[in-house]
Amino acid sequence: MLRINAVHHIAIIVSDYEESKRFYTEVLGLAIIREVFRAERQSYKLDLSLNENYVIELFSFPNPPKRVSRPEATGLRHLAFEVDNIETTVDFLTSKNAIPEPVRIDEFTGKKFTFINDPDGLPIEFYER
Repeated sequence: MLRINAVHHIAIIVSDYEESKRFYTEVLGLAIIREVFRAERQSYKLDLSLNENYVIELFSFPNPPKRVSRPEATGLRHLAFEVDNIETTVDFLTSKNAIPEPVRIDEFTGKKFTFINDPDGLPIEFYER
């Protein structure tokens, strides 16, 4: 049996590198581990951590195709982050002009959650602990 220890990272290709860098660091609060420009690919790679755990790689490439969001397509559906309090999270996101959807209740767990979109329309969920 294959033994997987943890999710190592999630790679995301972005259309506007500076805008996405600002969103993931200033709005979501992820910390920059390293930033590299790869001249041969005309591409940036930004490694980000959450609570000192490496979680996301942001990539920029010249002219990437748009992500299909609606109707939902096969592939990655969304990223989800656990938060302590959904109302506090909604207030913070709103203050950063990242307007969340109305808060919903998970019918199976009874927990509150909401979504925003990153600058490229990738859905990001916040799920109350």
